[in-house]
Amino acid sequence: MQKPQLSFWHIWNMCFGFFGIQFGFALQNSNVSRIFQTLGADYSNMTILWVAAPITGLFVQPIIGYMSDNTWGKLGRRRPYFLYGAIVASLSLLIMPNSPTLWIAAGMLWIMDASINVSMEPFRAFVGDMLPRNQRGLGYAMQSFFIGVASVIASALPWMMTNWFGISNEAELGKIPESVKFAFYAGGILFFLAVLWTVVSTKEYSPEELEAFERAERELDNQPDLPEPTRSSKQFFSGGFIWAASGIVSTILVAFNIEALDKNLLLLTSGLLLFGVFQIIAGLLEQTGNNNNGFSQIMVDLFNMPDAMRKLAVVQFFSWFPFFAWWSSSTPAITSHHYGTSDVASAAFNQGADWVGILNSAYNVAAVFAAISIPFVVRWFNLRIAHTANLLLGGIGFISFILIKDPKWLVVPMIGVGFAWASILSLPYALLSNSVPMKKMGLFMGIFNFFIVLPQILAASILGFLVNKFFGGQTIFALVIGGSSMVLAGLLTLRVQHAD
Repeated sequence: MQKPQLSFWHIWNMCFGFFGIQFGFALQNSNVSRIFQTLGADYSNMTILWVAAPITGLFVQPIIGYMSDNTWGKLGRRRPYFLYGAIVASLSLLIMPNSPTLWIAAGMLWIMDASINVSMEPFRAFVGDMLPRNQRGLGYAMQSFFIGVASVIASALPWMMTNWFGISNEAELGKIPESVKFAFYAGGILFFLAVLWTVVSTKEYSPEELEAFERAERELDNQPDLPEPTRSSKQFFSGGFIWAASGIVSTILVAFNIEALDKNLLLLTSGLLLFGVFQIIAGLLEQTGNNNNGFSQIMVDLFNMPDAMRKLAVVQFFSWFPFFAWWSSSTPAITSHHYGTSDVASAAFNQGADWVGILNSAYNVAAVFAAISIPFVVRWFNLRIAHTANLLLGGIGFISFILIKDPKWLVVPMIGVGFAWASILSLPYALLSNSVPMKKMGLFMGIFNFFIVLPQILAASILGFLVNKFFGGQTIFALVIGGSSMVLAGLLTLRVQHAD
């Protein structure tokens, strides 16, 4: 029983919801720093405010992945999460630009990011569910295409509101400009309608059909059924105590040197402690036989990832660090370094903030063309060379920001960033979907998200410290650090074996 080939338009319909999801993310990534600064945040606490997004994804994605793997109802397996997440995310987009204070805005970011993650995570598994192996590359490329198109429009939307529709991009101190507000209103509506289109136009295979498809694939490949992975309570306890002890010691060291160190480092040390505690809890559940639950399943599978995930994890880690640096630091970096101001009420600051939106659009325009061209590049060379080249282009692009004086020319390095972005969003997922059990597609996609989230948490913990401690508070160096990380990711890709 082979999974049938789907038509181009069927794949288009099942991926179209990603247009709305990315529209929400792009509005968030391009404008939240601007909203935070307008409401009184400075760079020393900007990264800690931004950490809401990756922390939310760290917990939400594996949980939603596990739940959607085990869901079947009138709307199917993944579609309930598409729809319910879209409803909350759309409402959050309408409320966010009307936040009266900084901490309300930070709370709305948390809610908005959680709901977007609820919609987004099952979309990754959806491609693996619905498409045969030879069409999954096209499916993820289609998602990358919609990511690029949505990001281009959404990132430039405040600029378009001002220059095309005459809506003001300036406001009195502490107030969000009308151009940003109307951009978020449009985003909330488009988010919901795009996801609704996929929900209405696509049907899902039942769990029994998916099981039969997977069995047929294994028989075709002469692969035996994989045993359920296990991890002993002793392994959980030993690892947990080591991680917890490291977290306690490092937290104490940072706390006693809080004046010399950045308080954001407490986020990193607390994470070490929490990961240790989670392992100890998993060990207790394993020891008492109470391991038939989502938490235990996530912890066991985390330590039993397929080889493809292990090989790509380190590359993913260093690939995503630069993008968090860009999303959290681009507005203060470019307005201060290229426009010479940090005054959020000034015309120069708002001009620079608008230009950041254009730069976000530029790299996403490049990503659209990259999504189309990457499959051909892979055919000419191989996956590792293609991914390495794209990551090196992106890394060099970020580093060059400190060398370019005229902000208009910043569009050029964003082309390289766009190729890196398209590569990161497509190639790893296509590889991963072919290497994990279909019945756990959502869970493993959620676990894979750890290696997207963890570098963002690391960036939130150390970027402010590095910039203030070693670079005199010049935020532009956050982009240089990010670019160096991406170059390293490109070089590490060459170590990935048998990924082609």
